[in-house]
Amino acid sequence: MDIEKKIELVRRKPLEEVVTEEDLRTLFENYERPRHYIGFEISGKVHLGTGLCTALKIRDFLEAGIRPTVWLADYHSYVNGKLGGDLEKIRKVATGYFKHAFISMGLDESKVDYQLASDRYGNEYWKDVLRISRDTTIKRMLRCITIMGRKETEGTSSAAIIYPAMQAADIFMLDIQIAHAGMDQRKVHMLARELSHAYKKDFVAVHGHLLPGLQGVKRMSPDELIEAKMSKSKPSSAIFIHDSPEEISSKIRKAYCPEKVIEGNPVVEYAEYLILRDRGMKIERPEKFGGDLEIADANELKKIYLEGKLHPMDLKNAVAAELSEILKPSREYFGKNRHYLEQLADTDVTR
Repeated sequence: MDIEKKIELVRRKPLEEVVTEEDLRTLFENYERPRHYIGFEISGKVHLGTGLCTALKIRDFLEAGIRPTVWLADYHSYVNGKLGGDLEKIRKVATGYFKHAFISMGLDESKVDYQLASDRYGNEYWKDVLRISRDTTIKRMLRCITIMGRKETEGTSSAAIIYPAMQAADIFMLDIQIAHAGMDQRKVHMLARELSHAYKKDFVAVHGHLLPGLQGVKRMSPDELIEAKMSKSKPSSAIFIHDSPEEISSKIRKAYCPEKVIEGNPVVEYAEYLILRDRGMKIERPEKFGGDLEIADANELKKIYLEGKLHPMDLKNAVAAELSEILKPSREYFGKNRHYLEQLADTDVTR
């Protein structure tokens, strides 16, 4: 596969940014099979933003010859108080439910390297954490703690101050060429890139689009993206990868989707980033309302929606049906392996 095709696969939706494309091209010139990583806190049920967006991109990366790693960040989750701050519970869910969420979407261990972070940590890692902390101001660290889903001014544990250093140290320890995350993790990637030259650990950062919650919070400034994204802490705002077709349909029906409005419209965004990236989409509707409609791509969808030629309920019905079909493998997997879901039964899944 030529380099341009590989770059096209990397840039494909739901990716939003490559830092930088020039560095990515150089990377592919020097590495036939570059190493990738994406890290996750372990915190309850996996939704479209965490699960499906990641799975779609990892499939693109695999096609481009990239070797992916899913980093199960147990210590980071512990520092951030996830799953009640119970480290043993975090580790059990990480290697059980969370890992199998991605396996349910076709990313088995023959394709993806799943690693529990604390299994890899040793003296050199903690030395890097201290080194990064020494080379970074407190003010810069405080700006970076928004990657934890917290505001700079919010009262939080003093351990949070080392969280960005731990995430940067993960990148350096794994010696990867591509660091992958959502746009909400951009600040720590920029910190790590600034330090990477001195540490001789250069890498390309790629950032995925943050899906909005179903309640339709409008797009905010970069510092406030956390408030806009789909969140498991608000179950009604999120579609989980193992939701039933009835649950998906019910949630989509209640979603914010004003007529002739595409900005901040979650239903339009789900169609654009999750469905129309791969194929067209069929809108089924009675003849008296215009009959069935074939939509080729996101640009066509936005055009006809803005023109009022597509009713919100018709779009909602189509998106719900498409998502139900896309998520069918996960639904069936967890139907056969309910013990993984049961790992969350006695846990506050909003944290």
